[in-house]
Amino acid sequence: MTTLSVLDLSPVTEGSTAAQSLKNTLDLARHAEKLGFHRYWLAEHHNMAGIASAATSVVIAHVAAGTSTIRVGAGGIMLPNHAPLVIAEQFGTLAALHPGRIDLGIGRAPGTDMLTARALRRNLEASVDNFPQDVVELMGYFEPATSDQRLRAVPGEGEQVEVWVLGSSLYGAQLAAMLGLPYAFASHFAPTELDHAIEIYRSRFQPSERLSKPYVMAGINIVAADSDAEAKLLFSSVQQAFVNLRSGRPGRLPAPVEGYERDLDPMSRQMLSQTLSCAIVGSAETVQRGVEAFIARTGADELMVTAQVFDHQARKRSYEILAEVGAGLAKAA
Repeated sequence: MTTLSVLDLSPVTEGSTAAQSLKNTLDLARHAEKLGFHRYWLAEHHNMAGIASAATSVVIAHVAAGTSTIRVGAGGIMLPNHAPLVIAEQFGTLAALHPGRIDLGIGRAPGTDMLTARALRRNLEASVDNFPQDVVELMGYFEPATSDQRLRAVPGEGEQVEVWVLGSSLYGAQLAAMLGLPYAFASHFAPTELDHAIEIYRSRFQPSERLSKPYVMAGINIVAADSDAEAKLLFSSVQQAFVNLRSGRPGRLPAPVEGYERDLDPMSRQMLSQTLSCAIVGSAETVQRGVEAFIARTGADELMVTAQVFDHQARKRSYEILAEVGAGLAKAA
């Protein structure tokens, strides 16, 4: 049975604030925990007015302290922006505070534009070309320290942090397979290489001490409501956000607009068709059919579901419907 989890981008909506977004994040995490979702992940993005999770480790601490059973983690930390030791200490601290509940998904993209990447790093010597070595170095800090080890992560050494490789291309699939790590594909915004990446990961997987067989998570947009029409209206917020982002006008998450896609220019409509091709939008019945088809296509072990919905209560309702769908699928399995 495929597991269901939550990816929260901590959306800052038009007319609202980052403070309210972070309150909503904790409220949604508690809601997801009650509904039985397995994980709650937050993502590192910078210089984006519509996303409040830039200090990802801090927000994870906020969510983990306010919940008790759900796994909490990063989906992900953009490792080229950081020294591996710093991330090992941050997530080692989180694991010490919340044993057995902390995940660390790591990616090689900057999570921002190059001007901001330079501001984060001061220079770009920590390039994506160093990513495999940085991942290995980072995992090393979580191993028990030896007596003669001069460089240690404290907290960090010996902590049970579940490490994932994230990706939206074939690169991450190959690295995750080589290192024997679980793999999460970003099909919620870059679905083009989804099937090929999963095939490569599974065929090349090398068992490790961390993982004995391949484990695939797929990101997916799912917006559920009590009717197809309502869900389609709610989904127009994320459609607007993608068009604004790709047009060089990123901002806060817009309010839904009736008939938004109908009035779009052909180029924007085509972009959305490609970028959001894996999205599932509709009533419980529509979502169930979509989830069943997506699982049949990918064989994903886990779905990491994001729902960028303007109204917080409607967003919570979307996850309620999804949880009901998931319970029905589990009974049928």
